[in-house]
Amino acid sequence: MRPVMTYCSTFTSALVAACLLTGCGKPPGGPPPAQGTPTVGVIRVQPQHVVLTTQLPGRTSAYLVAEVRPQVGGIVKTRLFKEGSDVKAGQPLYQIDPATYKATYDGDNASLAKAQATVKTARLKADRYKGLLAIQAVSQQDYDDAVATLGEDEAQVASAMATQESSRINLAYARVDAPISGRIGKSSVTPGALVTASQTTALATVQQLDPLYVDLSQSSAALLRLKQAMARGDLQKAGANSAKVQLLLEDGSTYPHEGTLEFSDVTVDQNTGTITLRAVFPNPEGNLLPGMYVRAVLQEGEQDQALLVPQQAVSRDGAGKPFAYVVDRDSKLQRRSLETERTVGDQWLIQAGIKAGDVLVVDGQQRAAPGVLVNATPWSPSPADGAAPLQPPAPTAKTTASN
Repeated sequence: MRPVMTYCSTFTSALVAACLLTGCGKPPGGPPPAQGTPTVGVIRVQPQHVVLTTQLPGRTSAYLVAEVRPQVGGIVKTRLFKEGSDVKAGQPLYQIDPATYKATYDGDNASLAKAQATVKTARLKADRYKGLLAIQAVSQQDYDDAVATLGEDEAQVASAMATQESSRINLAYARVDAPISGRIGKSSVTPGALVTASQTTALATVQQLDPLYVDLSQSSAALLRLKQAMARGDLQKAGANSAKVQLLLEDGSTYPHEGTLEFSDVTVDQNTGTITLRAVFPNPEGNLLPGMYVRAVLQEGEQDQALLVPQQAVSRDGAGKPFAYVVDRDSKLQRRSLETERTVGDQWLIQAGIKAGDVLVVDGQQRAAPGVLVNATPWSPSPADGAAPLQPPAPTAKTTASN
């Protein structure tokens, strides 16, 4: 009996000792062990000279468009062009049967010749009566009648000449010529088709494709902001290059030829709130066709003291407002609310919130908080980012910005 009691006492003592040892440990949920000062990657913000550009959507359109329509009626005898080919102004396109117009022209020529012969006889008579009147061989009335007859015959000649010219024009219209030089599309008629002078369907369409128009749309609000920025002095005009336009094609490639801005419309579209801009581009290779969707890059102005920061340095709060962290002289973080204007490649163009010379946190914001002591190290983008380190620009260098 005694050995059992001794065993129980020994077990109880061991259990109490284990509980005491457990109580001496650090309770769960206590403060975490101390950690080192966080390291952040920083850059020093430097002002740059930036050429501001904007990309606008647009459509290409032909420089000249002429719909070929007949000006006389008849049967189409021949088509004198190949669809899709280039034609010259005045080149024959269709031949309408000219038989009836030729007959009318010939008849009008004969009528004109008859009227001219009648005038010749009347003029001789009037001249003869004038001499006889001087010796009173004819009466004044006879002379006056001869002069009046001459006038009537001369009027008949003028009328016959007008009729003959009209029939000549109709005969010429039987051959349908190209009104402009350009590329002709498909034909809507074939030989043997009946056409009329008043028909609404065009026989074909000729379009001049070199040069070519590009019609762009810019919001009136963006235009107002641009004018206000220039009025405040934030932007300067881009000089002689302000009228130059670059073109991005549908596949994202850059069109090799530079265009020129022709004009800006004076009316805002009430449905879209946009203003139409028109640019002209050379098209010697014929790569641009009417109706293509393109994007044009226009130079808006220049900014001498632009502040550009990497996009990854800018975060957004719960309300969607941008902010960033800077390192002060005591190596502590300060949170700055920002005003961003637009993106410039992989950077933000900053309007307010930071100034030149600030040490901006680009990497390591995960543990960033206002007042935190940090270890700042120079930051440079990794090769995977595909970006170049943000460096102060050379005195002659220019950075191009687009929205």
